[in-house]
Amino acid sequence: MKEIIAGLNKNFENRVRLGIMSALMVNDVLDFNALKELLGVTDGNLASHLKALEKHELILVSKRFIGRKPNTTYEATEYGRLAFKKHLTALEQLLGNT
Repeated sequence: MKEIIAGLNKNFENRVRLGIMSALMVNDVLDFNALKELLGVTDGNLASHLKALEKHELILVSKRFIGRKPNTTYEATEYGRLAFKKHLTALEQLLGNT
């Protein structure tokens, strides 16, 4: 049991972070507004969780302008994808053992 729990990643314990990573696993790139609408969270809440994931190098942030409007996009890094898959595997094993 300890080995299974060791596979869980603390960065994905929050439902918003879990949602962000889930969305980025099935979409190559999503912008801030798409994530906000998909997850139904406030700007500040989403921004703080995105910053935490970026800090741990789980997502890549790209900022640019479209016309005069800023546009920020997010994608899972290779490290982030591997960490998230490992987290999901540990969850599946944990559920399989109960």
